[in-house]
Amino acid sequence: MLVMRPAQMADLTEVQRLAADSPVGVTSLPDDSDRLREKIAASEASFAAEVSFNGEESYFFVLEDSDSGRLVGCSGIVASAGYSEPFYSFRNETFVHNSRELKIHNKIHVLSLCHDLTGNSLLTSFYVEQPLVNTVWSDLNSRARLLFLANHPERFADAVVVEIVGYSDEAGDSPFWDAVGRNFFDMNYTEAERLCGLKSRTFLAELMPHYPIYVPLLPDEAQEAMGQVHPRAQVSFDILMREGFETDHYIDIFDGGPTVHARTSGIRSIAQSRVVPVRLAAEKAEPSKGGRPYLVSNGQLQDFRAIVAELDWVPGKPVTLSVAAAEALGVGEGVSVRLVAV
Repeated sequence: MLVMRPAQMADLTEVQRLAADSPVGVTSLPDDSDRLREKIAASEASFAAEVSFNGEESYFFVLEDSDSGRLVGCSGIVASAGYSEPFYSFRNETFVHNSRELKIHNKIHVLSLCHDLTGNSLLTSFYVEQPLVNTVWSDLNSRARLLFLANHPERFADAVVVEIVGYSDEAGDSPFWDAVGRNFFDMNYTEAERLCGLKSRTFLAELMPHYPIYVPLLPDEAQEAMGQVHPRAQVSFDILMREGFETDHYIDIFDGGPTVHARTSGIRSIAQSRVVPVRLAAEKAEPSKGGRPYLVSNGQLQDFRAIVAELDWVPGKPVTLSVAAAEALGVGEGVSVRLVAV
């Protein structure tokens, strides 16, 4: 059974294996043992802290095969994007150039460097192994952290953002970076993203142009890359679109990938999830027929667990869990769980 749980320091070696295979651009998952150790330590401290508002906390989850102990995915939440430093994006805007004398009225697409999204909660570090892409396990890896957010709303902001990895070719070159960022840094896209993963995106962002960039002046390849999603990030993007996240307003300052956002209360897994008490099925009971897959999580903090279970659940009634599912979640008869349909 695959179970989502908080990462522990003992997971470091396995997490680094996942990080080594994650696509360029996932700077929140660097292939560096020291940075990953810091990431897990910060997550452990955040889970242990008493929190009444969203601050500098970060929460890192892993997807574990409980039978083998092998990790097959990971994901995270940052309580406040840019808590200690600005969170930069390019904002899509339209400038109007008008001349009454020449009877010219032009609308020009521009990109303006901003930190509008600073303070929102940020979903990060999404990765699943290739065989799990486009399966219910991808949903578990992405959406179960939204159930965690729903269980502990005081720890997060009232809006959530996600940076989606933008387009780069098989050689690791990004048309958008080559047209914009590379003019200010003597390094290619892969080197820039690696440096950001090891240090910080902010110190590079602060050297980017602070004046509006006129999009028609960019090469066609760069314009076409704006808002495009890296093929390996498509599964994450699709899940978020189904959750009700919006695009088109902001893009990433390095690769031009979309930065999507949503009001926390309007996210599907939060708005449509329900908290219901548990009934335990008899140990020898036959699996229910006609059920459908649900994401199910307990309401714990440090002992948070989430799984996918086939359930024949009727709204307004308790949910019947198998003994194995209840044990995986660490719940017993009468304890409440949060669930939402896959």
